Amino acid sequence: MVEVLKIDKSEVPSMCADLHKSHGTTMAGLKARGYEIDNDDFHSIVHGRLPYENLRPDPVLRSLLLSMPQRKIIFTNSDKVHATKTLSRLGLEDCFEGVICFETLNPPQQIVDNSNSLKAVDPITETTGNEDGLETWFETQNVAEQYVDDDNSLKTTNPCMQSTDNEDDLETGITSHGKADYNDCLETINGDNLTNSKSPILCKPSLEAIEFALKIVNADPKRTIFFDDSVRNIAAGKAAGLHTVIVGRSDRTEGADFALESIHNIKEAIPEIWENEEKSEIEVCPCSAITVETVIVA
Repeated sequence: MVEVLKIDKSEVPSMCADLHKSHGTTMAGLKARGYEIDNDDFHSIVHGRLPYENLRPDPVLRSLLLSMPQRKIIFTNSDKVHATKTLSRLGLEDCFEGVICFETLNPPQQIVDNSNSLKAVDPITETTGNEDGLETWFETQNVAEQYVDDDNSLKTTNPCMQSTDNEDDLETGITSHGKADYNDCLETINGDNLTNSKSPILCKPSLEAIEFALKIVNADPKRTIFFDDSVRNIAAGKAAGLHTVIVGRSDRTEGADFALESIHNIKEAIPEIWENEEKSEIEVCPCSAITVETVIVA
């Protein structure tokens, strides 16, 4: 913001907080205010300088994820490079079916459909003129990619999510990031800020972003558990009909069905996830029996 957009350094902290609160991410807020930003350049500067070397493998979380019978999907506002580097450093790169990332939610303005015709894409409504064109774009985004991590090791990853053909054995949950007040979140969800189509960037906690992600993975929100450490994202997830788990705190916030102080406690808090292999329905919240289909982690 200082180097490229020439914003006064003293204004950046408060400006970032305001933009994140009103638009979900700093980039979304800057673009809404009319700043011209190259997405890749922004991500390379903001995320490229992060101390990834401080991240260590998490064998406990890896074991938990691999033991879950459900499909598991990352859902993040971040770009695919950041997501894949983070997963690699944590040793979790092979624990997920795919990643719904910034590029997934904000695709190029044009795609080639199955008939090799050029189609215009509305990144807010994901309309391409036909469903095959949308699926084709996600397939191109899910092509295996290789990159060199911080240890100079060659890594292969499928950075973005494509739709699934399997509807029989699904299990659903979603995890995300951020902190905010629930009432502020409802104002954002119901107001004229992030969640309407006026925003040039589609991202959480927008209802459209969550509904788009569910459509990509072909998941029924009533059969999906959404894990997130953001109060705003949890509230948006609940508004979208998801079963929700707030992570990083011991108290349930408004809109959260469960609270996990640590993601490592998931098996003790929600053992039904593992029992679902033997039962067709599980209880995940009061008075609501559901069949868990997909796990989405962001």
